[in-house]
Amino acid sequence: MCKKIFIGATGQHCGKTTISLSLMHLARQKYRRVGFMKPIGPKCIQYRGLTMDKDAAMFSSVFGMDEFAHLMSPMTLTPGSTRQFLDGKVDPQAPRQAILKACAELEQHLDFLIIEGAGHGGVGSVVGVNNAQVAAMLGAPVLMVTGGGIGNVIDAVELNLALYAREQAKVRVIMANKLVPEKRERSMAYLTKAFQSQDLLVSSAFDYSPILADPTLQHVGELLELPLHGDPTDRSRICHTIQLGAASSQRVIDSLEESTLLIVTSSRDELIVTASSLHHIPEFRQRLAGLIVAGHAPISDITQRILEDSNIPYIRIEDTTSQVYYRLREHVSKIGPDDTEKIELINSIAEKYISFDAIDAMLT
Repeated sequence: MCKKIFIGATGQHCGKTTISLSLMHLARQKYRRVGFMKPIGPKCIQYRGLTMDKDAAMFSSVFGMDEFAHLMSPMTLTPGSTRQFLDGKVDPQAPRQAILKACAELEQHLDFLIIEGAGHGGVGSVVGVNNAQVAAMLGAPVLMVTGGGIGNVIDAVELNLALYAREQAKVRVIMANKLVPEKRERSMAYLTKAFQSQDLLVSSAFDYSPILADPTLQHVGELLELPLHGDPTDRSRICHTIQLGAASSQRVIDSLEESTLLIVTSSRDELIVTASSLHHIPEFRQRLAGLIVAGHAPISDITQRILEDSNIPYIRIEDTTSQVYYRLREHVSKIGPDDTEKIELINSIAEKYISFDAIDAMLT
């Protein structure tokens, strides 16, 4: 019989995918056949000829589950899906039937199935299958991921618990994530006290980590919808700092922090040339992850040649440097299949902080 767990959350950006990756890694140490599905897919891509949620495609690629890819993202919300459903152009039972059928087939081949929700408990309500409803109809005990903190976490959990209770879904684990390291012990003590009267395991996951929160060069390219030029082996490199190259070349270079993504206007030939030249020096290569060359002004021919010959990762965009900077600052990094550095880090930290056996024992 296949064991199941539904990964919900109190809101967006709590770290559901990170926790799902962690559980996939830990479950594979105990169970022979472990699988994944994302019943509702709000952010879709094309993967091996299939329209799939990005997270489902990532799991299929990273964990070699392509034989089950057609079952891992049964309900995708593409542009216009909401209107079609509300206009009665889609059978109201279709989402539910698609999810139930995919899950049933996966269960025939697996010993343990991780089911990742989308957003908070109510996401999917517009098509009649929110997270709480999905967990209930699949009979999957729920692990609810929260952010760090105390009061705001308790409030958010209680709000979501009410919805899961209404749908008769069983929430068994509350997992606090992105904890402030120096407040971890105190936060967990108070969260445990807050829910001690309920049949819940209160557990902790990761401390807040800039490495996990910051984007990779690949993510930056995807966000800007532009190609990443230069050394392809640097695509998964994490950008810890985003810096505007507004000062003199010397001051910009001196102020580089570790793994900085430098945004420079296309008319700053001297800065582009300097940064490109420094790419071959190990000390500066560690500090300079890559360039975004912004602006309408064309790059001079000789500067373009030096930029390309250096093999430094760079993206060329016609937006202004300030537009690019604020666009990136508002971006929340998500994990992708090429983020090997992040995935390996997640797996190693998971073994330290997450007790899979304790979670597994609650899945009854």
